[in-house]
Amino acid sequence: MAQYQWLLDLILALLLGATLIYAARLERALGVLRRDRAALEELVGGFNASFRQAETGIAQLRAAADGAGRQVARQVEQGRALQSELQFLADRADRVADRLEQQMRAARPLLQEPPPRAETAEPRVRSQAERDLLAALRMAR
Repeated sequence: MAQYQWLLDLILALLLGATLIYAARLERALGVLRRDRAALEELVGGFNASFRQAETGIAQLRAAADGAGRQVARQVEQGRALQSELQFLADRADRVADRLEQQMRAARPLLQEPPPRAETAEPRVRSQAERDLLAALRMAR
């Protein structure tokens, strides 16, 4: 029995040695984890700050989009008003063009007649008063 006792003590000592080695490794791993925890907390803090900035940016973007949407709606309304005015003017211009075309058609026969004779550059003077007036006008030039 003493031999078994000694063998059990040896096995127990080996197990305790393995436990000590494992505990030392675990202690080192926990030390690394503690150091990494501080870095992780810093990283999470930075992430939270970035998240808040993103939320603020999204809110500003929404406000800008709403403002732009309202501005586009106003411009569309103005465009519609201008469209109706332009349509009115185009219709009116079509009517004027139609009337002008009718008048041109009516005037074509008149244009085909020979033009009247051109008078001489200097009209015939009939009285002494007219001659004096023409002479005065020539001198005034």
